Amino acid sequence: MAETTTIEPTLDDVRRALARPLPGLKAHLKMAPQPRPGWNPNFAPPSNCREGGVLILFYPCHDRLHFVLTRRTETVRSHKGQISLPGGKREGHETLIETALRETYEEVGVPPDSTEVIGQLSPLYTPPSNYCIHPFVAHQPIRPSFQLDPVEVAEVLEVPLETLLAPSTRKVEYCSDPHFESPRRVPFFNVHGQVVWGATAMILSELVTLLENERGG
Repeated sequence: MAETTTIEPTLDDVRRALARPLPGLKAHLKMAPQPRPGWNPNFAPPSNCREGGVLILFYPCHDRLHFVLTRRTETVRSHKGQISLPGGKREGHETLIETALRETYEEVGVPPDSTEVIGQLSPLYTPPSNYCIHPFVAHQPIRPSFQLDPVEVAEVLEVPLETLLAPSTRKVEYCSDPHFESPRRVPFFNVHGQVVWGATAMILSELVTLLENERGG
């Protein structure tokens, strides 16, 4: 019997996937904690929500397509120690793309002028923080030389895209929460032994869904 080989995704695969219609909420819910406080299917983000931009930054490393995640320090104001995408709050009159690029530069030292933005994903609203996150997808032609902001970033995780697409990376735990009678169902990606959950997992879930749809035709 012939061996089955896995074809690793390329940047062209990502570009084609991003040209597809965005699945949005349907993809987000695959990795959303349940129940999700403050959310219901008919809820629309308020006009006064805080806006931010995050970046899924791809680059080649050891002949494979990687992207970068960050582990937040224990001294930041919120989400201490959690795994996230580079990004942050919009400032002044900058566009959301400019926000994502600036924050990526400030957090991990990747200069915007060498970064090609190749697409964007669906905005994601998080009711507890009244935050609307706008994810963008970008590419660097060579592996960046990361320079970390020691106040915000404890380390970077360089993740092969193929790892994110592997079904074995997706896990579920049930966690007790004093706000709910029953344990919450919390899906997450297990990446290099690190738990990627919440908004970051939901954003990545849409990218995974697009790529799976592209592979499936």
